[in-house]
Amino acid sequence: MSLTPTVQTLLDDFIDRALREDVGSGDHTSQACIPADSSSRARLLVKDPGVIAGNAVARRIFEKLDNTAEFKQHIEDGSDVSYGDIAFDVTCNTRALLKAERLALNTMQRMSGIATLSNRFKFEVEDLPVQILDTRKTTPLIRFLEKWAVRLGGCTNYRDGLYDWFMIKDNHVDACGGSIRQAIERVHAYQEAQNLHHLGITVEVRNLVELYEVLEIGGITRIMLDNFELPLMHEAVAIINGRYEVEASGGVTIHNVRKVALTGVNFISVGALTHAATSLDLSLKIIR
Repeated sequence: MSLTPTVQTLLDDFIDRALREDVGSGDHTSQACIPADSSSRARLLVKDPGVIAGNAVARRIFEKLDNTAEFKQHIEDGSDVSYGDIAFDVTCNTRALLKAERLALNTMQRMSGIATLSNRFKFEVEDLPVQILDTRKTTPLIRFLEKWAVRLGGCTNYRDGLYDWFMIKDNHVDACGGSIRQAIERVHAYQEAQNLHHLGITVEVRNLVELYEVLEIGGITRIMLDNFELPLMHEAVAIINGRYEVEASGGVTIHNVRKVALTGVNFISVGALTHAATSLDLSLKIIR
């Protein structure tokens, strides 16, 4: 796949840092055992059912370590896979192959686990008019990879960071005096002063009292219903009545996500997509 310049820069920086961490002063075992001009072919074997993700990352890792590497992808990122499937073959310098092995596997296993879990959530609600969102509950410095995996699994990225969306949560309200009105008014003033009208505004509410206060103030994009019980969520959606986007958040699992979606919310944010995903089992085997 073609990577945007921003993703390419992030990816190259990630690979460089990860290789420094793992290789350090050199792969002494390979340098001792393997001739410098040796070439090998290896393949990535799938050992768990799920959704594959990260082929593009693995390709870049091999290419950075050996610019003559030949990478043949057999299964597209975002595709369903089963035990025994072969995701790709790669032929390159053997020492480079063994330097790349663990980084490629660790990254693809993590990304594939996230893509698989995201796909499960998507499947639960795919016939309903709702979007499953990820959150900022990501591993530091590899958020771009984890959010990439969420997309490959069929779910939607929310905000990339603190800079691309206003989100007024309970801590913001409490820290600026305990008033939702004051928090919203301050955001409006800041938005005007900084010319940030293109950024959306989400306000978290914890009960119907706070909901009515937000509706009275207005001027926001989305209302987040935080840890609402299902009957109360139904009531809140009816009260909002389409005036603003509605997001459900808190306590959402694979077992209750459909019930939450059936309340009529537009979005459901699920931190578990990234913080609770289990890695998919993959292995890289030299075949000649």
